[in-house]
Amino acid sequence: MTELDEYQSLDRTIQPAYLYRAYTSTVLRAPRQPLVPLRQSLSELTGPVYGPQDVRPLDDDLTRNAVKTGEPIGERILVVGRVLDDTGRPVRNALVEVWQANAAGRYHHQVDRHAAPLDPNFTGAGRCLTNERGEYQFTTIRPGAYPWRNHENAWRPAHIHFSIFGVNFLQRLVTQMYFPGDPLLPLDPIFNSVPDAAARQRLVATYDHATTRPEWALGFCFDLVVCGPRRTPLEG
Repeated sequence: MTELDEYQSLDRTIQPAYLYRAYTSTVLRAPRQPLVPLRQSLSELTGPVYGPQDVRPLDDDLTRNAVKTGEPIGERILVVGRVLDDTGRPVRNALVEVWQANAAGRYHHQVDRHAAPLDPNFTGAGRCLTNERGEYQFTTIRPGAYPWRNHENAWRPAHIHFSIFGVNFLQRLVTQMYFPGDPLLPLDPIFNSVPDAAARQRLVATYDHATTRPEWALGFCFDLVVCGPRRTPLEG
């Protein structure tokens, strides 16, 4: 990712608008004045960076990285993919972080008051570094849908949040991964705040039979593009 990539405005025919009235919280938090782009200085372009010492061995396995007394509840899945730049080249040593609800649709967070059980063996957070081919992999539990108060009878589709850091802390992409065939997707304002239909589909993982492990876990593939015209849509 170059300085120019970071300085250019986002393509709003693909990226969600700051104000999307169907997603009610954007009415309060959307900027009311035009944004002023600032060029990055040397301090932003040179660090901090990430290395193997920042990631622990079980950080990429959400089924085993909690302080636990047993196995987490739910359907075990594998999520794999590549982090790419705008030319399709792999982004090496990118820090990929994920967080998600548990199988019952509840986050391991004090502000989540959804009347669903917490899983003491699942915190829903993980991270890893991409390898030389830009690849990442997580072992996790398929998250459940959960209610939210955006509109009447509103439910979020099952999803996993992704954060990808580039070569420094300010080069960050935050997005969400959805699952194929989810009937809640056409009803979800966050998913539908992405104006381009093809770009929305890039937020939906594909079932990956090659990744699926017999009698153990289904596999899903979700590639991420961090810059350029095919940049993965940002989280709304």
